[in-house]
Amino acid sequence: MVPRARRPLMLGLGVQTPLCMALLGLLAFGSAARAADIKVAVAANFADPFKEIAAKFEASSGHRLVASLGATGQFYAQIVEGAPFDILLAADRATSAKAVREGYAVAGTAYTYAVGKLVLYSPTAGVVDGAATLKAVAFTRLAIANPNVAPYGVAAVETMQALDVLDALRPKLVQGNSIAQTFQFIATGNAELGFVALSQIATLAGGSRWIVPETMHAPISQDAVVMTGAKEIAAAQAFLTFLKTPQARSIIEKYGYGGGD
Repeated sequence: MVPRARRPLMLGLGVQTPLCMALLGLLAFGSAARAADIKVAVAANFADPFKEIAAKFEASSGHRLVASLGATGQFYAQIVEGAPFDILLAADRATSAKAVREGYAVAGTAYTYAVGKLVLYSPTAGVVDGAATLKAVAFTRLAIANPNVAPYGVAAVETMQALDVLDALRPKLVQGNSIAQTFQFIATGNAELGFVALSQIATLAGGSRWIVPETMHAPISQDAVVMTGAKEIAAAQAFLTFLKTPQARSIIEKYGYGGGD
């Protein structure tokens, strides 16, 4: 008796039956559904640590962070006009509180992710010698962020007021639209020195700097908050949770920030 021929056994993805194809499609859909593009308005002083944190968050979560960098006050004006941000990483506490109060942010989501430090900085050694530098007024231009939109600009004004030098220095002030532009004024020589965030120069060698005592200005408590118009609320919450992890905290502290909530 001649044995009947046996059908070859087909394993793996070589055979794509309708059922197999449907399962693969569901898996692909589920994977795509879990990933999200999160739109984040990031205060300019937090640009460098944000880049590092974002890379780690994206690698671990599969989500993608789409960042806009700028001044907190300008971001708030954009939010009022309907800008589609999922998260605001502000440079102060007041803006996030205002956003919650006026219905632009989700109540209960705001918390302090970092406490900033103000620095008087020059890329040239020997230029900055503490408060004495401001009192001597021996320079042509002093850069600060616009206090109407940038909390670090407010802190700079408060520092000059505390030292009773604001009126004397007013003719020498050059204002940047954000702390990032303020730093550029100094880096390019358009101002010999200026008030910047410690995070902007924490990894730079050389130059001269004075970390302004926190008693000379109101605390620069920087709050994060989820926006009510967020299209990716779950993913946004996941990122704010990640900001509290030891992995993220170590990066924040590396750039000179104090601890948050």
